[in-house]
Amino acid sequence: MTPPLSESVLITVTGKDHPGIVSRLTGLLAEAGAELLDVEQVVVQGRLTLCLLVRLPPASGTLETLLSAAKTLGVTLDFQAVEAAATPAASVRHVVTAVGRALGARELHALTQVLAGHGANVERITRLSEPHLGSVDIHISLPPGQPPDALKHALLELSMQSGGFDVALQRESLFRRGKRMVVMDMDSTLIRIEVIDELARAHGVGEQVSRITERAMHGEMDYDESLRQRVALLRGLDASVVHQLAANLPLTEGAETLVRVLKRLGYRTAVISGGFSVAAEALKARLGIDFAYSNELEIQDGKLTGRTVGRIVNAQRKAELLESLAQAEGILLDQVVAVGDGANDLLMLERAGLGIAFRAKPKLRAAADTSISAGGLDSILYLLGLTGRELLEAGSVAG
Repeated sequence: MTPPLSESVLITVTGKDHPGIVSRLTGLLAEAGAELLDVEQVVVQGRLTLCLLVRLPPASGTLETLLSAAKTLGVTLDFQAVEAAATPAASVRHVVTAVGRALGARELHALTQVLAGHGANVERITRLSEPHLGSVDIHISLPPGQPPDALKHALLELSMQSGGFDVALQRESLFRRGKRMVVMDMDSTLIRIEVIDELARAHGVGEQVSRITERAMHGEMDYDESLRQRVALLRGLDASVVHQLAANLPLTEGAETLVRVLKRLGYRTAVISGGFSVAAEALKARLGIDFAYSNELEIQDGKLTGRTVGRIVNAQRKAELLESLAQAEGILLDQVVAVGDGANDLLMLERAGLGIAFRAKPKLRAAADTSISAGGLDSILYLLGLTGRELLEAGSVAG
């Protein structure tokens, strides 16, 4: 029975996917003069689900024609009359990205339970990773007027408790897939070590320097003073030790993949580090990074003097460098991603359109837009909205 004109009809088509299904059914709707109001299709493991929201002319017999066509196509067609939807209240849409080695029913249950507890409505779930289910985008809407902060902290807590996957919450906007620059800290972010700690061990002052480093990374002392104290302890170290260390820096998991894919996609990349220029420049050359900014150790007669040259790259300087670099490249701050692990990265992460705390201290994790603890640096590619298929096209697979 054909519903009256005042009602809309939701047509749901399911079955084995093959070419020609959409073409045939939309052709019949066009011939009948039907008004197409909405359409959505997904194919999972070769099984099609197609939804068409239409308004049909009265007594057109279109539904009977569609049922007959569906039988010929080897699919099942169901329909139901639905009332015209009222204009919805404005809601802010966000994307929740989950990235792990493997995501199963337990992980998705825990994640969606948190979303439901904060009133988030799941509108669409999209698989990102290939070939296994290791990353998904969950598109959600929050109730009007509800800030996302509480949900963000709940997702961070879930990620920390699980230990097996990371969860990021981002506002769905024009700039989510429009990022053009990725700026990274170096020590304990792009590489797995703190260079100054390694130099200190080679010079026999490891314990003293390590204690100062830890206090600085937790924000317990002024960074400039901590750097001066640590560098002073390196006085007399042979410069060849610095160059040898810089030539053999241990990269963080996923670093090479991240930079390689970003370069192939046309992103600009930079290292902005409170570490040392010998190491930063070595990484710039090794990975093909576009820019590198860091502290310069003063060397005289082949040995470290215990001083640095020029302005110290501290938290404020990192943020300033990010801004000036984006301006020079004609890139909006909303299009910049900043990645870091310590308290001196906070201002840099706040200035960027997306600030990512990578295997970071608790203070930075709580303040950053999102946090990565379980995966490698290449997990960032999924946060940019890229899919596994797109990464394959770029010549590499992340995760």
